[in-house]
Amino acid sequence: MSFDDFSLPINWPDHEDIAMKLYERFGDEFGESKIYRIRFTDLLEWILEIPEFEGTREGSSEGHLELIQAKWVYEWRDNQ
Repeated sequence: MSFDDFSLPINWPDHEDIAMKLYERFGDEFGESKIYRIRFTDLLEWILEIPEFEGTREGSSEGHLELIQAKWVYEWRDNQ
């Protein structure tokens, strides 16, 4: 059993954890300017596809999505 098998559930307030999962999924495919141009409808779908994510579509807000985008950019920058 790997460490990933013990991942804690994540939800809307866990912006940094969500951003890290998005970076793990997409890596350098999305740079800073591209991350900020992602449509919120696409971003929402990608978040809902994260296996550990337990939030709902209804729990989403523009504020959460904006913060997740910003954290994703920071995550991308940290890996450059």
